[in-house]
Amino acid sequence: MTARARPVLATLALLLLAATQANAVLPHERLADPALETRAREISRELRCQVCQNQSIDDSNAPLAADLRRLVRERLLAGDDDARVLSHVVARYGDYVRLTPPLRADTALLWATPALVLAAALAGIAMRLRRRRAEAAAARPLDAAEQAALRELLGDGAARGDGR
Repeated sequence: MTARARPVLATLALLLLAATQANAVLPHERLADPALETRAREISRELRCQVCQNQSIDDSNAPLAADLRRLVRERLLAGDDDARVLSHVVARYGDYVRLTPPLRADTALLWATPALVLAAALAGIAMRLRRRRAEAAAARPLDAAEQAALRELLGDGAARGDGR
């Protein structure tokens, strides 16, 4: 491969990679009304593909995601507002279909878990620092025999700190 071909191939590879990240909404799925299509895309970004792992239906190529996108667009064409479309989909598929679960009593632990983990980590760090301080304070000084043994090992000048 020549030196000139490398940048071209690298650019093509990046473009192909970017193309695979494109949204999965197919042209025939799009609504003619741009305002409705924009609403459909916003709603689709809030809904989880039941087949894919944590991917919105807007980004998924799975057949179920296409069905959900179609359902969202049908409900919008029927005149439903965004909240009604979301509640219709949730009624059919459950709360798991939402990428961001609602804050309710039964989901409070889910929402509180990150804060609880952070608090536990900070408490662990604080306990460790407190233990280190206590260990440092509890360290006893060397007795005369230990000091003599240290002087012997290091040499008289090194133990006194004068560097001789």
